[in-house]
Amino acid sequence: TCATNGYPKYLPIDENHPQKPVSTYGNTKLIIEEILKDYNRSYGLNYMILRYFNASGADHEANIGESHSPETHLIPLVLKAAKGELEEIKIFGTDYDTPDGTCIRDYIHVNDLSKAHRLAVEKLFATGISDIFNLGIGKGFSVDEIIDVCDRVTGKKVKRTYVQRREGDATEMVACSKKAQKLLDWQPDFDDIEEIVKTAWLWENNRKY
Repeated sequence: TCATNGYPKYLPIDENHPQKPVSTYGNTKLIIEEILKDYNRSYGLNYMILRYFNASGADHEANIGESHSPETHLIPLVLKAAKGELEEIKIFGTDYDTPDGTCIRDYIHVNDLSKAHRLAVEKLFATGISDIFNLGIGKGFSVDEIIDVCDRVTGKKVKRTYVQRREGDATEMVACSKKAQKLLDWQPDFDDIEEIVKTAWLWENNRKY
């Protein structure tokens, strides 16, 4: 997860960025990274670490999509509000140093993550070399921009409630994925945020659970 980076020292975030998580979630993931490195040194276990930015979207057949309990991710929460399952969307913080004052994140489609997993495993088997890759599309969208996109895709206008910012939320998190593009021959197929949201909306309207 990109949460291992903590507050960014520079953007976009590459694999050499300092790993100083500010959340329990990020810290536990960093601990796992260190365990993998320890096993590599002690037992020769090779690994591939893929640091996701904001995983999003669903498959085009609407058979697989996001289903968290409780749901915490922005796009599915907004889509639930568009369906009338939630009364409002809470936006945490409007005083960030961004054009509209809300946090900016890099959203990457799950199909592109799946492709990166396959390529990483193939490279690991072929070379036996451990490595770390950041995965994002290299473009950031604010919370308000994401809600605007969801409004356009769904034809609904969800209610927004602005509240205080949360501790541990960085102003902006955008990936540099040039290393994955070069060494894994990986390229994201979904770099249009509207297309990403459309797949998530299809899933929300067809989900059975």
